[in-house]
Amino acid sequence: MTEVNEEQAPQAAPDVAALEQEGEIAADYLEGLLDIADLDGDIDMDVEGDRALVSVVDIKGSDLVGTGGEVLEALQELTRLAVHRRTGERSRLMLDVAGYRQGRRVELSRLGTKAAEDVKRSGEPKSLQPMTPFERKIVHDAVAAAGLRSESEGEEPERYVVVLPV
Repeated sequence: MTEVNEEQAPQAAPDVAALEQEGEIAADYLEGLLDIADLDGDIDMDVEGDRALVSVVDIKGSDLVGTGGEVLEALQELTRLAVHRRTGERSRLMLDVAGYRQGRRVELSRLGTKAAEDVKRSGEPKSLQPMTPFERKIVHDAVAAAGLRSESEGEEPERYVVVLPV
């Protein structure tokens, strides 16, 4: 009998029904918050890979995003806690408000690609500004797509990406 290490083990398919349930719970929670705050907005739900995605759309202003997305991050954590409380399971739900995360994803992909180009040109490692785990993942993916390697360094909330030469 041959052993399979974790890296070679096949990935379990995501439980789409459970992720849809997370989205429903999150949507109910967010609708309640919007009502309390007397804000108009619609909720969209989707499943992408192994995450439930919930978006507050058609909302005016940036109060639910905050400076640098900090209110959005806090709202996402509260929403994940609400899901956890109902399901007993840890949630990796991703929350977006007014397309902020999608716009940030494009911005960070460009940043990662440019940093990789700079490192290829200079041959020197390049450190970027502190970012959230979501933001760092996008930069790591862009750097890898450009053919380089990157690492996260530092301690939260000041954790940042370092792009490394070949």
